[in-house]
Amino acid sequence: MAGRQCYHCKQWVEEGEAHDCWTTTEAALTKDLSEDLQEAWERLRETASEFGEQRIYASHNSIMFSRRSCYFFVRPKKTFLEVVVFLGRAVKAPQIRRVDAASKTRKAHFLRITHRDEVEPPMTDWLREAYDLQARKTQKTR
Repeated sequence: MAGRQCYHCKQWVEEGEAHDCWTTTEAALTKDLSEDLQEAWERLRETASEFGEQRIYASHNSIMFSRRSCYFFVRPKKTFLEVVVFLGRAVKAPQIRRVDAASKTRKAHFLRITHRDEVEPPMTDWLREAYDLQARKTQKTR
């Protein structure tokens, strides 16, 4: 049969078949996680949801958490959850693998989560700080 392999997701697509690998769901991104990672994901999502009004959605291979713009996202991997948190300052801590400049005012902090017990302070404090940073930016633009 004629067809092709999608460059992005590596799925085989038959000729004439509709294919859009850019749209996905949280369930699709987290379905193959180990039990420990599932529990860590659930705790992370629950913690962030408690902050207040926001939009949580899947985009390509990440799950985004945003108010006006994304304040953190999660990339589920086979052996860990990669969490990227956007803060207004650079934080040095053992949990943070690296920090990159995301813009003139925001720094992207990369963390790896392997167990639900890692979703606790100071990590949750950083998530809250990122959420609150978005609130301050929203108020300034009004």
